[in-house]
Amino acid sequence: MADIDVQCRRVSKRYRVQPRRKMAAPGVLGRAKEALWKQTEDFWALRDVSFDISRGETLGVVGRNGAGKSTLLKLLSGITVPSEGEITIIGRLSALIEVGSGFHPELTGRENVFLSGAILGMRRRDIAARLDSIADFSGVGAFLDTPVKFYSSGMYVRLGFAIAAHLEPDVLLVDEVLAVGDSEFQTRCMKRIEELKHRGTTMVVISHDLGAVEQLSDRAILVDGGRIASAGSPHEVISTYQRLVGGPDTLMPDDDIEAEAGTRLPPIRIAGLSLHDPGGRSLVTARAGCPLIARVLLAYQRPVAASVTLSFYAFEKGTLLAECVGDVQETSTPGSGSLQLEFVVPELLLAPGVYTLGATVTPAGAARPVAWRFGRTTLYIEGSQPMRGVFVQPYQCRVADVTPTLAEAAPLR
Repeated sequence: MADIDVQCRRVSKRYRVQPRRKMAAPGVLGRAKEALWKQTEDFWALRDVSFDISRGETLGVVGRNGAGKSTLLKLLSGITVPSEGEITIIGRLSALIEVGSGFHPELTGRENVFLSGAILGMRRRDIAARLDSIADFSGVGAFLDTPVKFYSSGMYVRLGFAIAAHLEPDVLLVDEVLAVGDSEFQTRCMKRIEELKHRGTTMVVISHDLGAVEQLSDRAILVDGGRIASAGSPHEVISTYQRLVGGPDTLMPDDDIEAEAGTRLPPIRIAGLSLHDPGGRSLVTARAGCPLIARVLLAYQRPVAASVTLSFYAFEKGTLLAECVGDVQETSTPGSGSLQLEFVVPELLLAPGVYTLGATVTPAGAARPVAWRFGRTTLYIEGSQPMRGVFVQPYQCRVADVTPTLAEAAPLR
């Protein structure tokens, strides 16, 4: 049995809030009476939440705004205590809950690094050994001896993430801070999270980037109304979340649901879309100019020939950038089954930035796709230097011979 690093047992969190009042009483006497007889009511931000996280496992947490996700991480990090239940965490905990959380504004960036390390129980020489890498990652090395109250929000979050991710925690909590900063910084953050995951760090990740959550997480939970509405594989939980957000009538073509009563499922559907390096290891970040493998998992109800299109989109604007098309031949084995189609990209020519991938399946002879998948596979691409544009254009630059030809050298008459 795997060791448990994080354990929540029937955890609940209650806040006392003022009920919504209809109309303020008129006059000084009315306001005084209202202040004396002020009433409160209980609001349960979390209710009866239980789960375990094994050592080295990454748990993704998804849910709508106000569902209780951030409250859960504040309880796990010890910022606040549960009203009911018990939380047990084994090992050194580092949390990145919000921009600049845990910083003392009057202290310099350097002093806050040592303060954060001391809170984690690290020795001074161990913190000093990591100081250069923290400064390089955050990009605030020139301002490391400046009080952080003068930092911009971008400098805050870069230094905060660098501290949380480089002090080698046993358990790392990350809450939505990856939405802050430019695409280059987000790419570095995701790469660092991948490195920590492969090193065996136990993590809890909250993000509205469903693609990153699905690819990074080993398991996921959906929090809704302060309770765990769904728990299981990232694919299943995120599918449930998308249906919850879209309403009961939302059709998710890559899931095992029917569009209308009495309508049969499509003959083929997309069961998964994942990204890998040449060694087969799952990834979220890749390097410009390096190879990439995209795997499209298909499930079919009956043998069918189809065309599969893999599409690359700009993350922010959704612009279609490139497409790859592959064909699936009709299988000879009758009945339902599954198969995996691999798109091998020998050289990734997208410029550093954030992208999203999608896929569609069109049966042979059909006018339009019967299965599609969008917005659930995010790709962060890093490069050695920032560059403008969308694509990396391979080229060589050399000094050309400028010796004039006879025709060029002949004088005009």
